[in-house]
Amino acid sequence: MSTPKDPVDAIIEQWAAVRPDLDTAAMEVFGRVFRLSRAMGDRMEKAYARYGISRGEFDVLATLRRSDAPYTLSPRELSATLMLTTGGMTGRLDKLERAGLLRRSPDPHDRRGLQVTLTDEGLRLIDEAVGAGLEVQTAALSVLDNEQATQLAGLLRPLLAATAP
Repeated sequence: MSTPKDPVDAIIEQWAAVRPDLDTAAMEVFGRVFRLSRAMGDRMEKAYARYGISRGEFDVLATLRRSDAPYTLSPRELSATLMLTTGGMTGRLDKLERAGLLRRSPDPHDRRGLQVTLTDEGLRLIDEAVGAGLEVQTAALSVLDNEQATQLAGLLRPLLAATAP
């Protein structure tokens, strides 16, 4: 079974025609990674929109959910985990708090600090949304068998580790 050509193949062929001296192996990998990321990002955005949240808002709720009960972190911990500025985090927290999905309260251990906690509604919503997102990802990954998917994850791990800030 042959794999059909994708748009990156056409780009690589064009470069080979005009600059045969270039080694485009990295472009083949990252061109596909970038395009896959954009396509999956769009799919995930649609999946989460059914729950009234964006991907960024999903990330906040999911980070709180993964922290385990009582699903509480400081805004600074959230910002660090999500690699967001405090200003960007504040906007997300404001929207999610207005929606009743989380609450901010004084930190009992630091008078100047705050805690962000999932509400019961936030917990219910994130548990549903993460399932919906995984369905989208699993469907996309279904073009690979289990061994290929495991191999791909293993190949991407050291690449991400080497490029992560």
